Amino acid sequence: MNNIYASYNNIISSLGFDSNTVVDNIKNEITGLQLVSDPNILPQDFYSALINNNDLDTAFNKLNPKESYTRLEKMMITSLSKVISDSEVKITDRVGLIISTTKGNIDALDTSNPFPESKAYLSELGKAITSFFNFKNDAIIVSNACVSGILAVAIAKRYINQGIYDHVFITSGDIVTPFILSGFNSFQALSSQPCKPYDKNRTGINIGEVAASILITKSNNNLAKEAVSILGEGSCNDANHISGPSRTGEGLYRSIQSAISQSQIKPEEIDYISAHGTATIFNDEMEAIAFNRCQLQNIPVNSLKGYFGHTLGASGLLETIVGMHALKNNMLYASKGFDTLGVSQPINVIKETKQPTKQLQTFLKTASGFGGCNTAVIFEKIN
Repeated sequence: MNNIYASYNNIISSLGFDSNTVVDNIKNEITGLQLVSDPNILPQDFYSALINNNDLDTAFNKLNPKESYTRLEKMMITSLSKVISDSEVKITDRVGLIISTTKGNIDALDTSNPFPESKAYLSELGKAITSFFNFKNDAIIVSNACVSGILAVAIAKRYINQGIYDHVFITSGDIVTPFILSGFNSFQALSSQPCKPYDKNRTGINIGEVAASILITKSNNNLAKEAVSILGEGSCNDANHISGPSRTGEGLYRSIQSAISQSQIKPEEIDYISAHGTATIFNDEMEAIAFNRCQLQNIPVNSLKGYFGHTLGASGLLETIVGMHALKNNMLYASKGFDTLGVSQPINVIKETKQPTKQLQTFLKTASGFGGCNTAVIFEKIN
């Protein structure tokens, strides 16, 4: 099996419009979450991490667009443009494109939206991104709830290993809309305070928005400084409930076991876990159980939801990119909002940003989502 690398990347978020800026803000434990009071979005106040529209338009217009694009398309195109430029990969028929999202242009269904309702079809999102960059192949859409971003990495790896592509670009994104907020509000899951993953005083979830992009490649030429090898991956659906995870963490457990087996490493060789950590009781508890079943309870773990909120289909790729920079910077970033353990099984939550006592070499990224989907991927620093 060939070595596959995750290389050039870019994040568009409330914490900045490039990965280095975003990671620096995380290092300084700066959050992008702010209190939002807008009855047009939600009747009550809520915390979210929103991308500034003026900043987005300024960055997007530098790309000289020839037609109108939705807000999500602007985010994705702006993010992906830098990755394509920095990587210097020419778009040929050996280059693939994966788009990961949960809801895509769902705001096209709003009565006040200027775009036709057909824009809400995910295939239309794929066509818009493909056309802008003149990709030679149709976009592959990965829309599998909240594992979409990290699952796209695993799928890109498989395509390259199967010889279908030499390089795959991934762009991932979701936006905050009344439709999405009302859905989580109906679950009584939205928090009126900044979220606190794994903390016993958690009050629920925050929803945020982001666009993140990355290059997955088999070439070790011209790799980014923070590039990593993809050692192994696994994905399993526990088929427990439409919105509730398995109480035993079965799907996540099996996904991690698959990734460890494929990576041919031992659990104790994982240096850091970038977990899902939504700050809901069922998710946090399920993850703690799964990590213990995999003998990972002592490995440093964090959730980045305290910086961005839950960015849905983009969260897995966003957090992968931050994990890559964590290895490069040899830094463990605090799980913002965490103070006192609020799960039944012991896990080693990172309380403050610090350099570890040893060099970080590997990290595990996990994600779980509605419908019982789970994905785990193990990455290794390139020495």
